[in-house]
Amino acid sequence: MSDYAKDVLVSADEVEAQLDEFESDDSDKRLVEVDVDTEAYDEAHAPGAIGFNWETDLQDQTTRDILSKEDFENLLGAHGITEDSTVVLYGDNSNWFAAYTYWQFKYYGHDDVKLLDGGREYWIENDYPTTDEVPEFSAVDYEASGPRESIRAYREDVENAIDRDLPLVDVRSPEEFTGEILAPSGLQETAQRGGHVPGAQNISWAAVTNDDGTFKDRDELETLYAEYGIDGDETTVAYCRIGERSSVAWFALHELLGYEDAINYDGSWTEWGNLVGAPIEKGEAE
Repeated sequence: MSDYAKDVLVSADEVEAQLDEFESDDSDKRLVEVDVDTEAYDEAHAPGAIGFNWETDLQDQTTRDILSKEDFENLLGAHGITEDSTVVLYGDNSNWFAAYTYWQFKYYGHDDVKLLDGGREYWIENDYPTTDEVPEFSAVDYEASGPRESIRAYREDVENAIDRDLPLVDVRSPEEFTGEILAPSGLQETAQRGGHVPGAQNISWAAVTNDDGTFKDRDELETLYAEYGIDGDETTVAYCRIGERSSVAWFALHELLGYEDAINYDGSWTEWGNLVGAPIEKGEAE
């Protein structure tokens, strides 16, 4: 994995070899499974893995926003994570919510964080060890730095991208992109209007991963985005419906390719599709 811009992926074999450390209260390493709910975690997870519920643990329930710095500090500290801990994150859907959590860790200045390549499905399907035991770690004080606004996009950044014709990467399904549907099947429709941000290109989040959920190599990722004219020379905004799928694309762009001006619009279509007067396009991109 040394061909990537940053050393931010850990293989399942590497995690398995360190399970004793992940299970130890005295260790400086923590393993965290992040899903939209914890039902799968409750049934089986990697030994020593802490379970985070993306919706209730990593979102402010009042503002539908990421956690405040104080809440972020309290969450991590309560689970024995310090600013110096090496944290490995993984989750379902090829790390949708784990990638979002990774981005939130980086936003609050936690440098030593990585993703388990392939996520939960890879771990389970390849018969790595599992347990239903929930680990308990001694609470510690956690002091976050940041926020690092350079990796986060807001409404005005999207408007600026439209005005300046900067790359906008819509990672949703083609049906969401064209406005045919508002959300993937079975998921909540969180926007009033369908379509996409004017000028956006539809590059699926799944295009950056292999069939087993692991990330494609650097050459493949460079080729993928270069076909759409994205080479890291300009600010590139990634978005989806709620910010989790776009975090996978942001991870590939910013962390694996090293495109430092890639930013994640976590408000995504839930915000843009509900804004009064925001420009929207429907149908296929030109």
